[in-house]
Amino acid sequence: MTRPSSDAPRVAAHAGAREATPEEVGAYAVQVRAAVEGELDRLVPAETVDPPSVHAAVRWSLFAPGKRFRPLLVFAAGETFGAPHAKLIRTACAFELLHTYSLVHDDLPAMDDDDLRRGRPTCHVKFGEATAILAGDALQTLAFQAIAEDESLDADLRVRLVALLARAAGTPGGMVAGQAHDLAAEARDDVDGEELERIHRRKTGALIAAAARAGALVAGADESEVEAVNAYALDLGLLFQITDDLLDVTASASDLGKTPGKDARANKATYPALYGLEAARARALEVFERACAALDTIHTPTPVLRGLARLVLERRA
Repeated sequence: MTRPSSDAPRVAAHAGAREATPEEVGAYAVQVRAAVEGELDRLVPAETVDPPSVHAAVRWSLFAPGKRFRPLLVFAAGETFGAPHAKLIRTACAFELLHTYSLVHDDLPAMDDDDLRRGRPTCHVKFGEATAILAGDALQTLAFQAIAEDESLDADLRVRLVALLARAAGTPGGMVAGQAHDLAAEARDDVDGEELERIHRRKTGALIAAAARAGALVAGADESEVEAVNAYALDLGLLFQITDDLLDVTASASDLGKTPGKDARANKATYPALYGLEAARARALEVFERACAALDTIHTPTPVLRGLARLVLERRA
């Protein structure tokens, strides 16, 4: 197994550490975002490159202020097991590229029909529907290109990562399947808790879990470590969507950077709609505790992964 490199953005682990503080996680996130955005700027064609309208739309969506949560997970999981910065950066960027594609398409009138994303007009509002569709397509292909051309990784690992990303993004158990089931559940009054969890685990959780798993794979973690990280991240993804459901009810547009209340207006299946606010909050705490418990089998300290779970549980945007 590789050892941590000196240039990697990370929180120092110390004996007995169980959870990074919010300040440590915040500083870590700032470093990772800066590294990822710098690499994305190198990977993505400039607006002047043909076709300029598509690349302008790509950059409008990609470089809007965002959490870069999936890249954070790639780094946090990878560095837990000693992966160097240089081997993680392209994979981290791939997850952000693919996530942004999903947001562009999710916002389209045929899907969620949203006007605001990451605090600015959505891609189709700014550039038109046709260009937004093409921008999403370009972002998706760039994600796979980022991994396929990463010469810091051996060919077998690149194939594994491409397959992992494709499964998490597609069907039958990935993000596309989750979005399809989410749309099909609108205005239905017979959605139960089991179905709702299945939708959330696919729509949001699959890509989040894959990001953490990818970091562990790049680091050369053993099978039991990869599975522990995967179990943690599957619940982290569910937690992320439960808190997203809650914020849609309780937060403002300025907090969210997107339109609040749209789940209720679309009659979407959500945790607050099904259980009520207090029960949804209790469910979030339960899933958080289960996610952290999954890390207990890992002998390497996991303060950042635990701190990220706390950040998701307590997030306000």
